[in-house]
Amino acid sequence: MSNDSQSHNAKPVRFNDLLSEANAAVPRLSPAETAEKLRSEDVLVLDVRDPSEVEESGKIKGAVNVSRGLLELSVDPEGPHYSQAFQKDKTILVYCVVGIRSALAGKTLLDMGYGPVFNIGGFKELADAGIETENA
Repeated sequence: MSNDSQSHNAKPVRFNDLLSEANAAVPRLSPAETAEKLRSEDVLVLDVRDPSEVEESGKIKGAVNVSRGLLELSVDPEGPHYSQAFQKDKTILVYCVVGIRSALAGKTLLDMGYGPVFNIGGFKELADAGIETENA
């Protein structure tokens, strides 16, 4: 049985390819640039870590937590788990632990019509730089 939408001769996409594409599409901000955006713009801060990670360490103050694995369900206005926090014209700052999941999530958000989107890296780096945090 064959799947007409896939070619057996097509080169498989690898994780590093996906990450490179995401990093090219989603600008990475430094903690200082992030602090400036938080001060000067109306932004949505999105934490794509799993809830257990957020419970353990806290989150950036005011951040919305949507696990990377549930992102597509939460941002599709026609999806069953759509969150009103997601507005197509709002700047979104995405973070995770070190910036990998946030890069991939940022690319997904762009692909789904959101933007501008920025990868702000990892929680610890942001907290250590003085970005305000809160308990989950």
